[in-house]
Amino acid sequence: MDRAMKLTLILSVSGMNAAVRATVRVGLYTGAKVFFVHEGYQGLVDGGDNIRPATWESVSMMLQLGGTVIGSARCKDFQTREGRLKAALNLVKRGITNLCVIGGDGSLTGANQFRTEWSGLLGELISKGKITAEEAKCASHLNIVGMVGSIDNDFCGTDMTIGTDSALHRIVEVVDSITTTAQSHQRAFILEVMGRHCGYLALVTALSCGADWVFIPEMPPDDGWEDHLCRRLMETRNRGSRLNVIIVAEGAMGRDGKPITCDQIKELVTKRLGYDTRATILGHVQRGGTPSAFDRILGSRMGVEAVMALLEATPDTPACVVSLSGNQAVRLPLMECVQVTKDVTIAMKEGKYDEAVNSVSLLQTWVYSLCAVCFPPLSWSGRSNINVAVLNVGAPCAGMNAAVRAAVRIGIIQGHSMLAVHDGFEGLAQGKIESITWNSVGGWTGKGGSVLGTKRTLPAKHIEEISLNIAKYNIHALVIIGGFEAFSGGLELVHARQKYEELCIPLVVIPATVSNNVPGSDFSIGADTALNTITSTCDRIKQSAAGTKRRVFIIETMGGYCGYLATMSGLAAGADAAYIFEEKFNIRDLEVNVEHLVEKMKTTVKRGLILRNENSNANYTTDFIFNLYSEEGKGIFDCRKNVLGHMQQGGTPTPFDRNFATKMGAKSVLWLTEKLKECYRHGRIFANSQDSACVLGMRKRGLMFQPLTELKEQTDFEHRIPRTAWWLKLRPILKILAKYKINLDTSEHTHMEHIISKRTPVTLSGKMKE
Repeated sequence: MDRAMKLTLILSVSGMNAAVRATVRVGLYTGAKVFFVHEGYQGLVDGGDNIRPATWESVSMMLQLGGTVIGSARCKDFQTREGRLKAALNLVKRGITNLCVIGGDGSLTGANQFRTEWSGLLGELISKGKITAEEAKCASHLNIVGMVGSIDNDFCGTDMTIGTDSALHRIVEVVDSITTTAQSHQRAFILEVMGRHCGYLALVTALSCGADWVFIPEMPPDDGWEDHLCRRLMETRNRGSRLNVIIVAEGAMGRDGKPITCDQIKELVTKRLGYDTRATILGHVQRGGTPSAFDRILGSRMGVEAVMALLEATPDTPACVVSLSGNQAVRLPLMECVQVTKDVTIAMKEGKYDEAVNSVSLLQTWVYSLCAVCFPPLSWSGRSNINVAVLNVGAPCAGMNAAVRAAVRIGIIQGHSMLAVHDGFEGLAQGKIESITWNSVGGWTGKGGSVLGTKRTLPAKHIEEISLNIAKYNIHALVIIGGFEAFSGGLELVHARQKYEELCIPLVVIPATVSNNVPGSDFSIGADTALNTITSTCDRIKQSAAGTKRRVFIIETMGGYCGYLATMSGLAAGADAAYIFEEKFNIRDLEVNVEHLVEKMKTTVKRGLILRNENSNANYTTDFIFNLYSEEGKGIFDCRKNVLGHMQQGGTPTPFDRNFATKMGAKSVLWLTEKLKECYRHGRIFANSQDSACVLGMRKRGLMFQPLTELKEQTDFEHRIPRTAWWLKLRPILKILAKYKINLDTSEHTHMEHIISKRTPVTLSGKMKE
């Protein structure tokens, strides 16, 4: 079908504005005519002014808004055939044959039923004389693509639903605030979060704040949990903690199927332990507020993918849902996802919790149980006689402490003695090494910066001292948490193995830097926190510009030579341009951007936002670009500039960084434990193979270990960046959403997959089945 004639419709059911904006603008970019349906399915049934054409300007200044600007409503009428008949009539009369639905499993199931009945509905409309045979022929089939919008993350087939990360931001902010008062008054706090049938929010909140206990619907506690809970709380207090935090999902229940409520737990803790206890139900505060950077980028990516799916759809293409697998956009058959989601609910009702628990990431469940619940008894005999050292290297970033905490606690559970190295490789050379215990890392999850201390010093100049201290402290393995210096330092240690046998020990590098420039990983710990800081700052700046009119702001971001922060914050904040080192630009490109802004000032959107990576170009500096824009825009717009600086490195970690760091820290120590067994020869550890020194990183669909020496070939050491970066493929989307006329590369097609084949069963012991 000719793209210019193709019609697309947006129906948002408690969705996200970033997805709406992306779908509208990419739809218009492809030549489609795009419609809004206001008030969800009710608007589809009622028709009239509820179905209106969408324009480019109509989706401006909406990225920072929570909820959905086109409204959402539960609709009983659409559940009846008569209601769906009215909806079909409204679509046919407008020539709409493509439906993009943003909602939960109920909304998506309704959309699929609508599609299934489409031919019958057309026939009935013809027989009643409501439409002509020609109109029916033009609307012979209905294409449907779904995007999942739900804060509960309760839809099988996607790792993250739109809205979940923003809800976690609201929850963690509250928990952090409550923690301070709980410590002051030595109180126990019980917090109920949403999740009637899914415990994802409760589980990740518990991981993110280091809670003492969590109740989720998928994993009811064993009989006698009351005694276990009280014992756990007492142990925590006896070790010096001044507070207890318990997280409860609203759908939590016991093995008998009876609800477990905040009030019930409060009464238990108060009567048995005598603790001053408070209960808080967060309620709908979790649904509101400004969307996080992750949700804005996710919504934008899913919106683009939805339009591509509609453009490529044929009458034989099943209704699909676009979703996220790891860091990759995928398309799955809608009804497969709905069916698996329903199967989980049925399994829970039947008490088959091992099946139901796969609806959330069980790796997180397992990490939580190890880090926060299963504290080994003091008399535990499972000692390994292994010493594992943990150090931070490079610039500090949010999330480093969470990774250290997870590594230390998993190491202790494995029976290892854990050592803390202060001040990075310099501290390792100077012997700033001490034992670190379970209690030492209590409360570290929510702390920004680096408690251990970190420096940029590389080990090459101190190799002899480092090797002597590794021997002196009998260190058998290293966990190096940091940025590009951690990667480079790890390589230097590997190269020095030929001369210093003491360095022949397993080591793992965990990427942690706001720049996200470590080879071998799509994401680095700390980058999400920095991204949210930049995005929220840009929101305020755009609001200022919108008030004064005809103003362009030029913002400089960190990142060294890596343009990740500039690009992704540009996508999240709706920037007009983002200048980065990886994508070369010249004076003509700057002129095109100025001309673009001049044209923009003629529309209703009279403001501009330009981002520049700090090292994008040695000559086209922030001051140069500011002066150029000021001169060329004279009389049309005025300019302001901001250099955000080190505020991007500070602050408390976001839920994503806390959760990601916890998983990375835990997985790294478990890998080292297995590697140490492989390297044990003749009563000692000897590791000199390439795969004994790895980077742990997120690559497309999961975490993987990659040898440092292999990644060396993929690295631009002069500019401290990987030679290829996945996020560069998002650059055209940024430009299209800013209304530049460019060609979108569609050579990489996302093919339809099946949810059954992509689900990975995980056992409660925490060992993933390959």
